[in-house]
Amino acid sequence: MLGEPELVITSRQSHALVWRSAAPLRTIATSVLGGGLGERAWVVNAEVGLDYADPDPAAHVAALADELVLGGPGVGLLTAARVREVCAGEDAGVRCHATVGLSVPTWAAADDGAWSEWVPGTINLVCWVPAPLCDAALVNAVVTVTEAKAQALFEAGVPGTGTASDAVVVCCPPGGTEPYGGPRSTWGARLARAAHAVVATGTARYLAAGLAPLEVGGKGARPATPGAPNVGEGA
Repeated sequence: MLGEPELVITSRQSHALVWRSAAPLRTIATSVLGGGLGERAWVVNAEVGLDYADPDPAAHVAALADELVLGGPGVGLLTAARVREVCAGEDAGVRCHATVGLSVPTWAAADDGAWSEWVPGTINLVCWVPAPLCDAALVNAVVTVTEAKAQALFEAGVPGTGTASDAVVVCCPPGGTEPYGGPRSTWGARLARAAHAVVATGTARYLAAGLAPLEVGGKGARPATPGAPNVGEGA
């Protein structure tokens, strides 16, 4: 089982969330470190500044894992969102945590060039399903989480389906006996509701704090709300 996240302070004086498991879990991730399918024993979601420009983010996260004495293979994520404001949700045993940053949302099917210069405004989702999903179901689970995230953003009026650097992690027990992870399957439906809830909560907090997302258009970006400041996560 993937444990509850622990908030730590790194040697760079920044915050990080760490999830640990006593035994490796079957995991799928779209992360800078430990991405793809495999057995993973930990997840770290590390906070960085909006000016983050490390040329090798995977090496950065690997060094952070060594600092935190995280043994074995794991997953590493980066975000400029305040990780200490992580949102948690559960639905019938499925758990999701999200850190939500929306400084530059984008539409998935936008034209070439229809985004601004990248900044680390990111929605990271870490989810646990207490059923042994097969690999195909895990792939489907990533789609399910992404659809639920996009639904929550649409309902909140955010001008995009996510940001260009969003990441998803789904962990489950090994075994691979559950064949489905889509939104109308038993476990996929629970996963979708949990993911939707945490993204909706995180988005509401972001907007309530006056951190207006940018509406991307052409080769630049502008505040989605006239007069709203061009600010990033944690400003």
